[in-house]
Amino acid sequence: MSFDYTRMAGIFSISALGLSLIFGSTATAQSGTFPTKPIRIIIGFPPGGATDILGRDFAAKLADELKQQVIIENKPGAGGTIGADLTAKAAPDGYTLTIGTTSNHAIAPSLYKKLPYDPVKDFAPITMLAVSQNVVVINPSLPINNIKELVAYAKANPGKMNYGSSGNGTISHLTGEMFNALSGTEIQHIPYKGSALVFPDLLSGQISMMYDSTISVGALIKSGKVKALAMTGAKRSKQMPELPTVAEAGYSGFDSSNFFGFFAPAGTPKDIIDRLLAASVKVLASPDLQERFATQGAEVVANKPADAMAMVKADIAKWADVQKKSGAKID
Repeated sequence: MSFDYTRMAGIFSISALGLSLIFGSTATAQSGTFPTKPIRIIIGFPPGGATDILGRDFAAKLADELKQQVIIENKPGAGGTIGADLTAKAAPDGYTLTIGTTSNHAIAPSLYKKLPYDPVKDFAPITMLAVSQNVVVINPSLPINNIKELVAYAKANPGKMNYGSSGNGTISHLTGEMFNALSGTEIQHIPYKGSALVFPDLLSGQISMMYDSTISVGALIKSGKVKALAMTGAKRSKQMPELPTVAEAGYSGFDSSNFFGFFAPAGTPKDIIDRLLAASVKVLASPDLQERFATQGAEVVANKPADAMAMVKADIAKWADVQKKSGAKID
């Protein structure tokens, strides 16, 4: 099952006047006083990764719009599930929020036997902020220039190739498992506690390759420190149109994209959700933030809560199928 991101994603240009036409009136007496103190956004990954980078850009603009401090709090570990669980169990008052990703809101349910939260029942979606593709990158010392050569080299050198991920159960982990299953390779998975922690070992050659977001690995590609082979999404990237997709390289149906959703704990009052939604959509419509997201390889979504939840549910089903076919397990 594959969710059509092209229908949901796109860089919107929404004026402040148009917000009320799209989302209806969001101003109530209660939400009009919100927020009265700093808001914290929990990121389930360490600094320097895609979620952290995107989250900090968004939080800075949101603080300006809400005229209140918005603090990013990194709570990494267990594929982002620690941060998600902290948010799920927080008071539903709008002051503890999270940016949930495909890893901890869509993949985790099929990999963790005892996941301490339910990504559907325990969260109130505000909006989907953005989606981005992953890109296949390798250490440039390897004699590999494309996906065909990667598969041939991995099969000719069994046990020598490995790939780093941002943690067990993350999209970078499952993307690798999907690739192994479709290509017939056995590239070994090495989990880390965040994408940024993989980079030193990737650059030194201890890690052969990784599948990571264009947001976090784009600078390394541009500097030539890593070699990009292909995009993992259903279509080519606007930022790197010269790169084919893995599907174009011969693996039809290969599609791995990452969403970044803005969530509150379940039970958060609707007027507070509406207040956060209106502020978020206005922020996401700002040209400078759109340009920054686009430069990093992310496409703004800015949709309604129900549509954001539909994306989560569709990806839960998709990645459960990938898990079943690949046999991926938490180490």
